[in-house]
Amino acid sequence: MKLDFVEFEEANCHSSLFIDYINQKKELEPFYSTFPTDKNFEKLLSERPMSKESRMKLVEVLADQYGALETCDPLEFNLHSISDKNTFTVTTGHQLNIFTGPLYFIYKIATVINTCNHLKTLYPDYNFVPVYWMASEDHDLEEISHFNLFGKEYKWETEQTGPVGRMKPHSLNSIIDQLPEKVALFEKAYLNFDNLADSVRYYVNELFGCYGLVVLDADDRRLKSMFAPIIEKEVLEGKSNELVNATSQRLDEAGYKNQAFSRDINFFYLENGSRERIVKEGENYQVLNTDKSFTESEIKTLIKNEPEKFSPNVIMRPVYQEVILPNLAYVGGPAEIAYWLQLKDVFDHHNVFFPALMPRVFSMVVNKALEKKVQKLKLTSLDLFKEPHKIKEQYLQKHADSEYDLYAERGELGEVFDKVKKKAEDIDSTLVGFIAAESTKALKSIENISKRLKKAEEQNNETAMKQIDTIKEKLFPGGGLQERHDNFLNFYLNNPGFIELILHKFEPFNYQFHVLHDE
Repeated sequence: MKLDFVEFEEANCHSSLFIDYINQKKELEPFYSTFPTDKNFEKLLSERPMSKESRMKLVEVLADQYGALETCDPLEFNLHSISDKNTFTVTTGHQLNIFTGPLYFIYKIATVINTCNHLKTLYPDYNFVPVYWMASEDHDLEEISHFNLFGKEYKWETEQTGPVGRMKPHSLNSIIDQLPEKVALFEKAYLNFDNLADSVRYYVNELFGCYGLVVLDADDRRLKSMFAPIIEKEVLEGKSNELVNATSQRLDEAGYKNQAFSRDINFFYLENGSRERIVKEGENYQVLNTDKSFTESEIKTLIKNEPEKFSPNVIMRPVYQEVILPNLAYVGGPAEIAYWLQLKDVFDHHNVFFPALMPRVFSMVVNKALEKKVQKLKLTSLDLFKEPHKIKEQYLQKHADSEYDLYAERGELGEVFDKVKKKAEDIDSTLVGFIAAESTKALKSIENISKRLKKAEEQNNETAMKQIDTIKEKLFPGGGLQERHDNFLNFYLNNPGFIELILHKFEPFNYQFHVLHDE
C-alpha cells in the first residue's frame, strides 16, 4: 500500500481548537504542559513520578484480570515490567463498542503501540508499555450497541442497564448469526465470557496482545482504593467544578467550544445494574433515582471501605487514570483532546501529573476497487477531501470537450455594455439605468447558458461523474469520515493482515491525515 499525507487544515474535517493545538498556537499553551513531539518525551520521563507500591498494586490487578488468557512474550514482558521504575505507559481509552465499533478504535490502539516502539528506539534505557483503558464503567449503551459492516448496520437489542462492562454479552450471538461470514474471534469473545469487559479484553488481546498491548479494566476495588483520597476530597469539596468552569470560560473567551461540562460532584454511585449521579441535597448526599442517602460521615466511611462504588465521570476519569498508571501521554481524538484541555487546573489542584495529549493517527483506506477509479480520474489524496461538486468541476475543467464556463464571454459582454453605457451618457443619460438593467439581464442569460453547458458536459462525462459520487460515498459514508463509520471487519475479512499493515504504515508523530492507497 502507498501512504500519502494530507494536512489537517486542508482536509477540513476537524475543529479549529484541534487544528490550533496541532499547530501549537500560543493561545492554547496555558491549557497543557508538554506538546507530544518525540524529543519532548525526555522531559516527560524526567518529570513522571510513581511509587513502587502503586506499581506493584497495578501489576497485581493486571495479573488477576488476565488470569488464564493466553499471552505472548511481548505482553508478558510488559505486564511484569510495570513494576520497574524505568517503565512508563502510553494510554488510549475507548468505550466497549460491540465488534470493536468504528474503525478509529483500531487506529487508536495502533497509535499507542507504534508510539511505544518509536520511543524505545529513542530512549533504550526505558520501557514503554501501550495501554488500552476500557471504559467499562460507562453506562451509555446506545453509544456502543451498533456497528456498520458492508453498508449494513447491526444493533444489539438488550434490556440490560448500568455499567456496560458488567453486562452479559451472550445475546450478541443473534448478531453473530447475521454476519456475512463467521468470525471465530467474536464467537469466542461473546459466548465464552460472562461480562462484556472480559469479552473485549479477550478479543483485543487476540488482535494486539502479541504487540505488547496491555488492556486495563479500572473497575477494580484495589485501584479505586489508590484514588480514594481524591474521591473524598472531590465529593466533599467539589473544587474541580469551579476550576473546570473557570478554564472553560477562558477557552470560550479565546473562541473555542467546550467539549465537557462539570458538575458539583463529578462521581456516580456504582452498583450492578445501576450507575447514578451523586448530588448534595442540604447536608446529605443523595444518589439520584434511588432512595440512597448518606450523611457526610457516612459517605466518608463508604469511600474508605467501598471505593469501588464511586465511578468518575468525564471530568475525573482522566485524573483517576493518571493516579494509577505511570503514564506519559494520552492518545485520543479531537473531542478527547478538547476536554482534556479543560482539566489542567484540576490536575494541578490534586498535584497529579498532567500527561502529553497526543493526537491519534487519522486514516482513510482506499481499497483496490476504489483506487482504480481514483487513478483513472487522476485524483490526488487531497482531492478526495473536497466536496463532490468541486471534484466534478475540477475534472470537467481538465477533460471537457470545450470550455463551458463562459468566463471570457461574460467579460467580453461586460465590456460591450460598458461601451454602450458610455455612448448613452453622451447622448441621453436617462438611458443609463435601462442599459444597466439590460446588462444584468444579459449576464444572467450567459450564466444560465453556462449552467446548461456544464450540465451537458456532465452528461457527456456521466461515467466519471458517477465514479466521483461512488468514491466520495465509500470514503465518506453519509458525508462523514470512513474511520468513524466503517467497522474494521470491512477490511479485515478481505485482508487478515490488515492490522499488521496499519502498524507497519502508521507514523504516530506525523500529525497529518494518513491516506492508504491499495495499489
